[in-house]
Amino acid sequence: MSTAKSNVEIPKAAIRARSRAGVMTGGVLLVLIMAAVSLLAGARPVAPASVLTALIAYNPNLPDHIIVHDYRLPRTLLGLLCGAAFGVSGALIQAVTRNPLADPGILGVNAGAAFSVTVAIGLFGWQSIDTYLWFAFIGAIFVTVAVYALGATGRDGATPERLVLSGVALSAVLGGIGSAIRLLDPQAFDAMRLWSIGSVAGRNMEVVVVVAPFIAAGLLIALIAAYSLNAVALGDDLARSLGSNIFRARILTLIAVTLLAGAGTAAAGPIGFVGLMVPHVVRWLVGPDQRRIIPLTMVYAAALLIAADISGRLILFPSELEAGIVTAFIGAPALIFLARRRKVSGL
Repeated sequence: MSTAKSNVEIPKAAIRARSRAGVMTGGVLLVLIMAAVSLLAGARPVAPASVLTALIAYNPNLPDHIIVHDYRLPRTLLGLLCGAAFGVSGALIQAVTRNPLADPGILGVNAGAAFSVTVAIGLFGWQSIDTYLWFAFIGAIFVTVAVYALGATGRDGATPERLVLSGVALSAVLGGIGSAIRLLDPQAFDAMRLWSIGSVAGRNMEVVVVVAPFIAAGLLIALIAAYSLNAVALGDDLARSLGSNIFRARILTLIAVTLLAGAGTAAAGPIGFVGLMVPHVVRWLVGPDQRRIIPLTMVYAAALLIAADISGRLILFPSELEAGIVTAFIGAPALIFLARRRKVSGL
């Protein structure tokens, strides 16, 4: 009887492993397809042969090469980086707060980074990403700590509901102050309108080079933290009884979220809902194991932001709709759907 049982369990385990491998393979293929379409599509379509030669043998005298190399390539790379950053930061926040409806936007992390960038531009006149990137980091870590501190006050501690309410309240306050600063000097923020909406358009390769190391470091830390986040999801007491270092896990998560949300917001603006939607979809596909959720979210979030950017180019062709607006159109109904579910996917 035990032999028969093991014979049944082994194929089931193999099927699950193949299924998870298929999900990852499908995500990687989707990213490659979206990246290729991003280089091809736009107000001026470029032939695949021209895209290939522009990447391999760039000729600055050919208009198609200039479009691909100077505009669409940085835009595509930035979309991949920022998509992965926003998605993984959302997955981390959901795991460490045990709140499946949390993301950097709802918990105010993006708002903190955006407010700090607004201060850097409006009060100090710093228009370069090299300078206001550090302000974005400061804002992201300040709001992350402030939301957790506010949510932890009281008898029950940092409950998911308190963290969400604290994040929404702090986001509203910072958003109001930031709007006031922008109204005082609208000319200083004229070039930042696309950034404030959330867009990867109009960025050059310098922006990609500046934010790539920070996002790469944040993703690496997130992968390291994923092993201990499974225990954190069980609750502090049970996690400690299993020998997990809760403080270390939260510190690693804080550092990763700061790097990811700060760099992503500094480069592309406060793009919302990516960190909310993608971890949910991935969790439905592979279950609650953070060791699978983090890398899959990295892949599928990058594909989502690139797809949103491509859709924005085509919806109002030959004009464009910013990626942040497209993700909001998708994310708002998704949030309503998640809120109406009787049981949100478990963490």
